[in-house]
Amino acid sequence: MDTSDTYTRRGLLRTGTGAAVGLAAAGATGTAVAQGSAYEGYLEDEGTWGGETVDATGMAEVTVRVGAQGNGGNLAFDPPAMVVEPGTTVTWEWTGEGGGHNVVSEAGNFESDTYEQAGETFEYTFEEAGVEQYFCQPHKGQGMKGVVAVGEDNAEGDVVPFGAQPDFGGYLDDVPGFEGGAAPRRGQDEVSVDVGAGDDGFLFDPVAIHVDVGTTVVWEWTGNGAHNVVSEADEFESELTGEEGFTFEYTFEEEGIHNYYCNPHRGQGMKGSVVVGNDFPTLTGDILRTGAVWAGAAVFGTVALLGVAAYNELIGEEAVAE
Repeated sequence: MDTSDTYTRRGLLRTGTGAAVGLAAAGATGTAVAQGSAYEGYLEDEGTWGGETVDATGMAEVTVRVGAQGNGGNLAFDPPAMVVEPGTTVTWEWTGEGGGHNVVSEAGNFESDTYEQAGETFEYTFEEAGVEQYFCQPHKGQGMKGVVAVGEDNAEGDVVPFGAQPDFGGYLDDVPGFEGGAAPRRGQDEVSVDVGAGDDGFLFDPVAIHVDVGTTVVWEWTGNGAHNVVSEADEFESELTGEEGFTFEYTFEEEGIHNYYCNPHRGQGMKGSVVVGNDFPTLTGDILRTGAVWAGAAVFGTVALLGVAAYNELIGEEAVAE
């Protein structure tokens, strides 16, 4: 199974006392301070960044909100840092809040006009691997900056799933190796899922995917055993076959979570799910992202680990008193 398509909550609290101290210091102002030299320190004064990079790999198109809440007003890009694959188009969409904003590449690769009204968009396609730093010219001094890491090797900090995480209601709990989340496949007209993946051939790969309304999912048989694809809601059912290269497809027109299984191997956990659109049950509280909440969680976790006395010695009595 391709572990790159497994999305879980990773690193809610960063490990090591250095990260905890940095976040503790940020707690007084509600600003999360970057650890070390992530993205060459570019986001250290960006008030909504908590050391995370949002995982948008596998998505052909990604949207960033311009004028999101943060940095003392609606002066933030959301998300402030993401990782994409080469060839991905990023669309910045204006919220209409926080005054006039623009999007300017530090490297001079792109520059939008300045807009105030909601719904304006600007897009750029990232073709080369690397790290692209950008900012809003009128509000750069307030920390309105962002980063697009192109290529997984260029992502820094904790990598977290893109958007709200679906709640599968325990349906996929018995799928071998599944750790939660859905592989992002939005912005694509057609998406493929392998049938008969894994050493024993009892997996769909990816197990769960997130697609747009109108996307066609094509299941392709690996030849590793006889399988079929059956919808829990009686939306679709393929024939049972072990023929390598055989395909079955279905176009998803309704938002929500669409569960399915292989009838002969359901007992072995051969199940999958297609998350469609934006209207679906979600998990809550999975990712703490910004400000004092992030800092408070880090401080609490560090105190619990070290004890009050050791923590006080670590950051200094004066800092605790303040």
